[in-house]
Amino acid sequence: MRLSKFVGERTKDAPSDAMMKNHILLLRAGYMKQVANGIYSLTALGQKACLNIENIIREEMNACEGQEVKFPVVMPKELWDMSGRYSSIGSEMVRFTDRTNRPMLLGMTHEEAAVHLAKNWVNSYTQLPCMIYQIQTKFRDEPRSRGGLIRVREFTMKDAYSFHVTQEDLEDYYDVMFKAYERIYKRIGLKNVVSVKSDNGMFGGTASHEFMYLNPMGEDELVICPHCDYRANQEVAQCKYKNLPQEDMLPLEEVFTGEAKDIAEVSKFLKMPPEKCMKAVVFAIKGEQGSVVCFIRGDREINETKLRKLCKKEVVPYDATSDPDFCAGNIGPLNLKAKDAKIFFDQSLKGLTNLSTGANKKEYHFVNFNIERDYGTVEYYDISKVKAGDPCPNCGGELHVSNGIEIGNIFQLGTKYTSSMGMFVKTKDEREINPIMGCYGIGVGRNLACVIEENSDEKGICMPLSIAPYKVHIVPLRLDDEKVASISSKLYHDLQSKKIEVLIDDRDVMPGVKFNDADLIGMPLRVLISPRSLSNNQIEIKLRKTGEVIMVDAQDGLNKILDIIQNNKEI
Repeated sequence: MRLSKFVGERTKDAPSDAMMKNHILLLRAGYMKQVANGIYSLTALGQKACLNIENIIREEMNACEGQEVKFPVVMPKELWDMSGRYSSIGSEMVRFTDRTNRPMLLGMTHEEAAVHLAKNWVNSYTQLPCMIYQIQTKFRDEPRSRGGLIRVREFTMKDAYSFHVTQEDLEDYYDVMFKAYERIYKRIGLKNVVSVKSDNGMFGGTASHEFMYLNPMGEDELVICPHCDYRANQEVAQCKYKNLPQEDMLPLEEVFTGEAKDIAEVSKFLKMPPEKCMKAVVFAIKGEQGSVVCFIRGDREINETKLRKLCKKEVVPYDATSDPDFCAGNIGPLNLKAKDAKIFFDQSLKGLTNLSTGANKKEYHFVNFNIERDYGTVEYYDISKVKAGDPCPNCGGELHVSNGIEIGNIFQLGTKYTSSMGMFVKTKDEREINPIMGCYGIGVGRNLACVIEENSDEKGICMPLSIAPYKVHIVPLRLDDEKVASISSKLYHDLQSKKIEVLIDDRDVMPGVKFNDADLIGMPLRVLISPRSLSNNQIEIKLRKTGEVIMVDAQDGLNKILDIIQNNKEI
């Protein structure tokens, strides 16, 4: 492609709201243009990079005996009513009526469509296992679009769905897909990726893993043990606690604490460390009456995902200051007025003695509170977040907490969708069963964004060879020089004849502009052709990522470029 004809532009200035490198560089280098919040048009650069990622994904899915299909973007309400998700998913799903007043929706995921396609056509164990996949546009009305292509509303995603007769067969295929994902990330140029156990969320099912690109700007908290293979999303990470010193139980006392309400204030007033204080966190049940009161050690935080699973309800934080059933800032389990509240004790409190806790009385707390003695026998639940330094539940080593960006996920869905939608297959012994499903997703644009987060420098993008829109960027200086123009044109056409994607900067601009644009766009190989180098019958080949410069005779330029491309897969 000739850069003079490129629909797009390079700019020096980053948009004021851009915080992440990919957002800044994709806009500055002309890979995309914003249309609306969380919605972008891709230029030829952005589209070709995404298509290269898609092709790698497609190759790996086909190698897993996947069958590429295409589901509709728009689906009728009744399809999602069958699974129950039409009503359970909130405003992030776009609903509308067509001209006949039929309720419709925009697909944000396609489990229902996958079952609809396979139902009746897949009806025997002899057809299983099988996997269908698509690479398709989806829309999710994301309330917090951010980070360029990291979190958007309209996006392209590969989603795959497998069907199995037995759980064991699903687990075997799950492992096949897990390894395929690892190959995909390696091939597109991502190294800083880990897999973690995760929450199934809206998808349902049993086991699930997320593939996370480690990045301090990531919204997900990841719990990682550097001493063993334990890795989990904070949402599902198992808590284990260092033992606190045991004490003899002291008599319960009610003490004046005045305006001290939060843990920091109470801890300071009573001269007790936060881990010896018990705090109350109150939640409401969405769409229902009643409340949920969680008691937890003062130095810990409630994990709302764990709490939702425990309650089997959607819980949201609750402001108890205006509720007469609660003495906000002084809430404790003893003499609690909210009789209808569901009460949960976090396992961080198990075995602790002589705690402070609210007395359910303005300006007063209890000290030397012992749960079993002063309140009664209770059941303890894991509803808190893991902290850095906590013991690993596997090996006991100290855990690390890092941030990450989800770039792929795999789920063991079970029969949630096949049973609700009435899909059956006959087994070898003629029984009818609901086939067991797996689900496997990768966001194409988000992966491109993370590749750029990992492969960039202060000058611009360092695009990996495997997904680069163009493998070679020819930069001729002084196109009014007949020799420069002739050799540049010949190399451009020779590379095209070898099916090498090539970009040539044929603009009449200053050399500095060409160099800056080449660094910003970030193609793997830059070929400089100038009167100075040609005076020695040479051209300059520069590797964008390493900065290595190779001088080669002009007549050998094509063969050298082909050799570099063939033998340097990570440039």
